Amino acid sequence: MKKINQFLTINEFTETTADMSIDGSIGNDYWDEDSTSASDFRDALKDIGNVKVINLHINSPGGNVFDGISIYNMLKQNKAHVNVYIDGVAASIASVIAMAGDTIFIPNNAMLMIHNPWTYAQGNAKELRKIADDLDKMTESSKTIYLEQTGDKLTEEKLTQLMDEETWINASEALEYGFVDEIIESQKAVACADKSFLKHYKNVPNQLLNKVDLQALKKSASAEAEAIRIELAAL
Repeated sequence: MKKINQFLTINEFTETTADMSIDGSIGNDYWDEDSTSASDFRDALKDIGNVKVINLHINSPGGNVFDGISIYNMLKQNKAHVNVYIDGVAASIASVIAMAGDTIFIPNNAMLMIHNPWTYAQGNAKELRKIADDLDKMTESSKTIYLEQTGDKLTEEKLTQLMDEETWINASEALEYGFVDEIIESQKAVACADKSFLKHYKNVPNQLLNKVDLQALKKSASAEAEAIRIELAAL
């Protein structure tokens, strides 16, 4: 086992197969200095070399859009066959990373979450309009990736609705919509590796909160919003 950081681990690898895990948020920014960045993931891929199979396990609440898109592209460009396992939750940009799998597996008690990217912002009217335009472009980028995976199982109109509503998708729904290829045996427990991150979402299922005081988390998030300047490390 080799830890790239506390959230990104190469569990084991041989000349033919590598097992990797992302457990935590994506992108080194103000959310979490020790989360998995694109450069972290690039270093991990260099470490495992030219293996034939990558088994990537994901349990992540999401994070920085650009780091996530970069990780997705690294996996798509890798010559290995990529198996993605959504161990607990793949939310926001982590769900986009999951779409890089050649085969995507989800236990019957795990979840995906998709939504439109968002950010904290302040500035004049012109600056805020630009930020809104930038967020629209990020949304279209994620949509393109989802639709490539889901094919004819999900229309763009339905996908837009799901993203607009910040939709938490269980295993059977993920298979129905085409986000995953196979439902596998359930894990012993489904819990987000970084529960404090959940305060940034509106519709978190109770099974992921795991007795967290959601109202306290939302209050904390509001306090952060007042102190944070424009930041396009959108979820």
